[in-house]
Amino acid sequence: MSQKQPKPTLGGRRIRTRKRDEKVKYEPQTFRDEIIDGINKAEGDLKKVSDFLDVAGSSLNYRFYADVLLDVLIAGGMLAPGGSLITDCPEGKPFRATACVFLAENSLDGIRQYVQLFNNLIRRYKYLQKSFEDEIKKVLQFLKGFSDEERKKLAMFTGLVLSSGMATADLLLSLWSDHLIKPGISLAFATEMFRAWLTGKDIESVGAALKKSGLNGKLKELFPGSPSMKQFEDHFTEAGLTILVAFQKGQEVSAVKREMQAQIKEMIENEETLQDIEGEIRSIMAKNKLPEQDVIVLLWRVVMTAVEWNKKEELVADQALKHLKAYCPLFAAFATQGVSELTLMVRIQDYCYDNMVFLKVFQKIILLFYKTDVLSEDCILKWYKEAHSPKGKTVLLEQMKKMVEWLQNASEGKRRGGPRVEPEGKRRCTHAQKGGASVGQLINN
Repeated sequence: MSQKQPKPTLGGRRIRTRKRDEKVKYEPQTFRDEIIDGINKAEGDLKKVSDFLDVAGSSLNYRFYADVLLDVLIAGGMLAPGGSLITDCPEGKPFRATACVFLAENSLDGIRQYVQLFNNLIRRYKYLQKSFEDEIKKVLQFLKGFSDEERKKLAMFTGLVLSSGMATADLLLSLWSDHLIKPGISLAFATEMFRAWLTGKDIESVGAALKKSGLNGKLKELFPGSPSMKQFEDHFTEAGLTILVAFQKGQEVSAVKREMQAQIKEMIENEETLQDIEGEIRSIMAKNKLPEQDVIVLLWRVVMTAVEWNKKEELVADQALKHLKAYCPLFAAFATQGVSELTLMVRIQDYCYDNMVFLKVFQKIILLFYKTDVLSEDCILKWYKEAHSPKGKTVLLEQMKKMVEWLQNASEGKRRGGPRVEPEGKRRCTHAQKGGASVGQLINN
């Protein structure tokens, strides 16, 4: 029987491995020791530390050992799970850098110098940006393993980092962990962090950052248990963060408004009576102490989104007036104050401008609301003279000119004791007859 001949081989040749296929040996301790040596030689001079890190990046593998590098710059050494420092160093070698966030001066100015150090490093080695944010997320999980002073410095550092825009508020997600909330660590950390953050950003910017990360409605969850708004207010007022208290109250009001809007929308879709809708709104208003002017705007929004509007101008007018007429008693029930009437009128103006198909319908809507006692004469005159929105004001003021002239002439006739002429079918009900002050008085107040 024939046997298979062996395949020929090349003798004296060594097969070379491609560089990309070579496995890099992971030696974090060696990397740590080199970084610590370089930092300690600077003897606390952060300018020299920054220069060392800038140069060392060309020879040391920052990309491969990013977590080790950032551990050293924050805590002074490598962190084990739980937050303790790893001390397995060769004899005679220090296991901790003498310059790091945890050993910085316990003040905003002292911590700010380290924020600048990180900023310079990340601008030089841009690939460290994502690792930097991931590092802070990791370190925040270890808060329980740090001392009170270390946590305070880290909180100031985190707040200044957010204030400078070096990271997003996503890095704060770790604070909403039960093992940090129950002992009060998350609350203490957040208090210091917000104090630092608000030194460089206003509350609107802070709120926007929290909203983008989905954290704007979760601040009360940082408290152990189920805190009341008074506990929240007392804590942050004592900490000098009254602006944060106002922000949280605004968030809670917004949540209530969203809930009310959904409730009204559902009741309208189910064709419930106006009396039932009014009762539900008043119940929510009383429970949450909502002002009438907020409710009237919300009511307008819900009523106007309950219909699919015709795209043709010549048809949308009749459709709008027919639809709004059915809800005039509901609008009138929540327009008992001058400021509420004016708020509604300005909102109608903005809506007609934003939805151009309604632009020619504005005067007809106002006349309908005037005839049905939703808007008073004082409100319309106040709006025309000074309280209108800049949106489309030239067109809309011209549109309202004849009606305003009629109102002014009718008022003058009444003052002179002459007969008062009103449109056919007009049922007059001034704001004073509703039991409130005039619009002018309320707005000026």
